[in-house]
Amino acid sequence: MIPTGVTHTAMKRARAAALLACLLAAAPAFGQTKTVLRISTPAVPEDWHVKMLYVFRDELNRAAPGRFDVQVHHSGTLFRQGAEAVAMQRGNLEMALLSMQDIARQVPEYSIFTAGYLIRDPDHLAKIYGGPIGDEVKRKIAEAMGIQLLQAVYLGTRQVSLAQPRTVRTPADLAGVKLRMPGSKEWLFLGQALGANPTPLAFTEVYLGLKTGTIDGQDNPLPTLKSAKFYEVTRQIVLTGHLVDALQLAISSKTWHALSAAHRAQMKRAAAKAASFNDENRVREEKELIEFFRAQGIEITVPDVAAFRKTVQDAYLKSEYAEKWPRGLLERINAVK
Repeated sequence: MIPTGVTHTAMKRARAAALLACLLAAAPAFGQTKTVLRISTPAVPEDWHVKMLYVFRDELNRAAPGRFDVQVHHSGTLFRQGAEAVAMQRGNLEMALLSMQDIARQVPEYSIFTAGYLIRDPDHLAKIYGGPIGDEVKRKIAEAMGIQLLQAVYLGTRQVSLAQPRTVRTPADLAGVKLRMPGSKEWLFLGQALGANPTPLAFTEVYLGLKTGTIDGQDNPLPTLKSAKFYEVTRQIVLTGHLVDALQLAISSKTWHALSAAHRAQMKRAAAKAASFNDENRVREEKELIEFFRAQGIEITVPDVAAFRKTVQDAYLKSEYAEKWPRGLLERINAVK
């Protein structure tokens, strides 16, 4: 029964107002739309890096419900490997996992982080990027590239794998080997320093390249060898351990500066949690995979690592890259304990 003096029109208005209030309460904020964060990576769904990006998404959604629309684009389906940084700078992409090789293409002094046998192990890597050196790198990249580095994440220790076994003790034994590398000159230089014939090939084409003989081998950390199933077309792994490698979870400065201070802090915390998830699993898996690969019938070779280290380090120190390294940075990196 309608109370005296209250019309049907008034009741309808009251109900409409109540409904509107409920809708507003369910929305992230009045007049606010979700920030779309497209993240590009060449990694396949089984890789810890892709799994890590979903951890990042979930942590961010938990901290800021309804505020972000995080879209993970794996397997190079949105942008090919090496094209992500430029896409971010052009406003065509919000986030990506960038290699230091890609960064060094635009900031040559940071090619120091692409040098073989420089970073000793995952702990050394974490301390470098998580300390004063890492802070300097973040500031420089933001100024020079318009990209914010949120968090360094462990990629792994790179090893050489071959489609057909051969005797490999020193870099001289890789002479003539068509070793797949990503397409930038920084990557190709590393392949050359290892003694091989570096051959550029997209990550998505490596499996077929190994199978058909387009390439003789490739270099990647052991977890990548497994997740991308390269081991199915591999007969030998040479434990060169030539590069303790990292990727940078990065966001375009345009997107970053559009966020509130609170949302930036939430994003940094989400990135840190995602990195911990990735790093712990990759380090664990690297220790376990040797026996897995042996069980697949793959020959595991331990070369003369000292010979590889000397050859690779000499190549870098005599290169044009070393001429551009910031004075004293090599010594500071070596001094990090």
